[in-house]
Amino acid sequence: MNIWFDVLTPKQVLFFKPFVEYLKAQGNNVLCTSRQYRECTELAKKKSLKIKIVGSYGGHHKYDKLRQSAKRTYELAKVIKQFEPSVAVNFSSPEAARVSFGLGIPQVVFNDSPHAYAVGKLTIPYAQKLLCPWIIPYHAWKGFGIQKEQITRYRALDPVVWIKRRNLEQLPDLEALRSKYFLSKQKTILIRPEESKAAYMTNKKDNYTISGIESLIEKFHESTNIVILGRYEDQAEKFLDRFGSKVIVLGKTVDGLELLSVADIFVGAGGTMTAEAALLGKPTISISPIHFYVDDYLIRSGLVEKALDQVELVQLVTRMLKNDTISRKQERLADKILKFMEDPMQILNQILSSYITL
Repeated sequence: MNIWFDVLTPKQVLFFKPFVEYLKAQGNNVLCTSRQYRECTELAKKKSLKIKIVGSYGGHHKYDKLRQSAKRTYELAKVIKQFEPSVAVNFSSPEAARVSFGLGIPQVVFNDSPHAYAVGKLTIPYAQKLLCPWIIPYHAWKGFGIQKEQITRYRALDPVVWIKRRNLEQLPDLEALRSKYFLSKQKTILIRPEESKAAYMTNKKDNYTISGIESLIEKFHESTNIVILGRYEDQAEKFLDRFGSKVIVLGKTVDGLELLSVADIFVGAGGTMTAEAALLGKPTISISPIHFYVDDYLIRSGLVEKALDQVELVQLVTRMLKNDTISRKQERLADKILKFMEDPMQILNQILSSYITL
């Protein structure tokens, strides 16, 4: 059978790769499409996930998003009509939703972000099935045009898919990684900025992370490696312009598990890598400007601390750097929670079986 995955972000590369490999091993034809988006295309190459590039990312402005989405929908329609999939799988892709609906293709959608309202409204009403983590209540989807019986929840956060498989990939030794990332000091703080070009960030302050970590950098840059993993080239340039040699700014796409293995503390203004760090047992601090269910769960569970301002951020980092027992405690807690979680791949396989013969 033919199965179509639309893979739009680095997270989706990591999340969908095991599904794709399994389905191919079962004799199915799988097409993975994507768009020209630096972090996604570069990570797909690193992870040997074959993707067909169709269209481009629209960027920050609404008009550009609309134009690129419309153009990509037109181009995808030709590709997918020729491929003739039995089912489409995506992580709330507006273009995949429109093409699937227009061509009469059943659609299975993953989504852990009801706070991303615009994308949800453009995709979820067209889905036959919506899959999401169990921590998201059914009522969170009430305004998205889908019925409760169409929603399947799995007992896991999305990074579980690749974290539980991390032993399949041999990471370089820590000293080699420290050299690779130019880590000359004993301790390392890794910072992941917000997804500033996402539609749900439109009304938020520009350069949110920059304004939120100034005190942190001023206090710790002389004694600690401060690594910033930018999402976009222009975002990385802004950090370099503001902080210069006080920080190490990574402009190229990297393996998240690899980078986290050499970090002592993670500070995240987004969602996925915060969950990834927390589930790996890293002392993790959220400075996200958005309140969302995954973050709330991680904070309640004790895997993540929330810093509401720069003063609180500096206090939390100071405490984490001085107390080595925090790291060991987080590792034990993360291991316990990770064992509790299931593999979402089994859930998807059950659902796909109603559309295709595995």
